[in-house]
Amino acid sequence: MSEQARAAFRAVDMKSTAMLTLLGVAMLVLYRVGVHSKGVADIVWFLKLVLIQIVIYLAVAWLSLRTKDSRRLLVLGLTFAALFRLAVLFSPPYLSDDIYRYIWDGRVQSAGINPYRYMPADESLAALRDEKIYPYINRRDSAHTIYPPVAQGSFLLITRFSESVTWMKAAMVAFEVVTVWALIQLLVSFGFARQRVLIYAWHPLAVWEFAGSGHVDALAIAFIALALLVRRRHRETLTGFLLACATGVKLFPAALFPALYTRRSWKMPLAFGATVLLAYLPYLGVGPVRVLGSLPGYASERGIISGEQFFLLTVARRLSSVNVPSSAYVIFAVAVLGVLSVWLMRDQGSDELRYLRNSLMIACVFMVLLAPHFPWYFTWLIPFLCFIPSLPAFYLTFASFLLYLTWLGDSPDQVLMLKTLIFAPFLILSLLRK
Repeated sequence: MSEQARAAFRAVDMKSTAMLTLLGVAMLVLYRVGVHSKGVADIVWFLKLVLIQIVIYLAVAWLSLRTKDSRRLLVLGLTFAALFRLAVLFSPPYLSDDIYRYIWDGRVQSAGINPYRYMPADESLAALRDEKIYPYINRRDSAHTIYPPVAQGSFLLITRFSESVTWMKAAMVAFEVVTVWALIQLLVSFGFARQRVLIYAWHPLAVWEFAGSGHVDALAIAFIALALLVRRRHRETLTGFLLACATGVKLFPAALFPALYTRRSWKMPLAFGATVLLAYLPYLGVGPVRVLGSLPGYASERGIISGEQFFLLTVARRLSSVNVPSSAYVIFAVAVLGVLSVWLMRDQGSDELRYLRNSLMIACVFMVLLAPHFPWYFTWLIPFLCFIPSLPAFYLTFASFLLYLTWLGDSPDQVLMLKTLIFAPFLILSLLRK
């Protein structure tokens, strides 16, 4: 590089640094303002703040994608990302109370009790109750735990150091550090600018859901990021192991299997299956059905059995005035995912990014078919955006915040309207890109 080119690069770098600093300060102020939100009454006000954060985030994403690799931008951007998380870490969870169940499950296990055996309100666990955690556990008298075994293991380990909400949230942020490290390694391997990791680190959905609410999805995403990294290095057994660990935290990462699979390989499937079985083994004392926890009941409660959760099924029912059976939709969804999976397992050309592109594709299809009711279910899409900056996928992660408006009303018509605002533009944008 000539001296003139170096001078030009330094000038651009300094301008980008100044821009990133201004955006970072503005974003930090919004996080500090946002933590003062209280209850249902503030949710619209909170979402207005998030909308401003999304505009700032888009500017940072554009900057990350358009600039050459810069250590200055990387360090500055990650410093702000850490400050964002610190800004909300010590505040009580506003958007979700799931974290109290995490701590409770860890406490139950530390007492030598299988977390799938009793509901929190069961008298067998009366001695474990306190005033800081137990009263805030949702559905404590109506549902067993729903979290898979790797999540349960993490709850046990984390709560052995402290059973505080702040500590659990800090652990989830620590898992994000692993995610950021893995994404940087992966970006370097593809020759991308390292500051593209800010597409993940600055995303408001990740900050609010992990540092703010402490959702265990942060651990699932860390395992996914590591699986993507070792897949890049052709470590098939380790890929299967890490993907299985992610699945053992939240079940949906299993959808990535066909995208990460190497054709005619038996190592990854064997490692994946063996890891899942071994993870469940310590908890099988309650039986093969009860080890699923409240998942069957959750499926009924959330409208999966009736079909009310599924956006595409609801639209089909409204447009046709026919009560399309839920079973027919499930068969349709399984068929779509099955056909797509077979195609992805065969689609392994020379394009190095193909497995990442395919992963994002099947993850998005899965989300449209499932149409989950909670915003944090969309967080696992964010890491892929560092490599595949897909406008439809970006939109999906932003629009997921709209689901918090169900606090103001969750009638079937209201939910359908919100999900239409989320998925209809996504589908239109996806078609326009073709």
